Amino acid sequence: MSNLISLSASLEDYIEAIAHIVNEKKVARGKEIAKRLKVSNASVTEALRALSKKGLVNYEPYEVITLTEKGKEVAEDVIRRHVALKEFFIKVLAIDDTIAEESACRIEHAAPPEVIDRLIRFVKFIEVCPRGGADLIAGFSEYCEKGRTKESCGQCLSNTLKKPQVT
Repeated sequence: MSNLISLSASLEDYIEAIAHIVNEKKVARGKEIAKRLKVSNASVTEALRALSKKGLVNYEPYEVITLTEKGKEVAEDVIRRHVALKEFFIKVLAIDDTIAEESACRIEHAAPPEVIDRLIRFVKFIEVCPRGGADLIAGFSEYCEKGRTKESCGQCLSNTLKKPQVT
């Protein structure tokens, strides 16, 4: 859930979809939201009414939809959580892009902010740590695919220690 306002997973999906559409086209329309989320127009109308009541969208029937300032903040938070999870799944866990996307969509609604923040920091750390970085991630990916590493831990450690340290 967002720190900013409490929304159901479904309403978070709507606000995220609206934000992406508005980012692409400046405004959103009910039909575009329905198509993106694969839901009925009636479901979109119900969600837009709920989001409007919470002060997150500017909505009037048959008019274009935009996010309020508060809505933009909530959407940015939802998108930040989604991206953080997806990057963690791809970069650290070596998960396929499609599965990472689907999993991020499911988990983004339930993961506490502290967990998301820690995942973001871990991904940044693993990318810059001389004991980790791209080699560690590639090694883990290979381990997941083949069930073994291409070299022993001793060889890996020796190779890591031989590399020039970047500061």
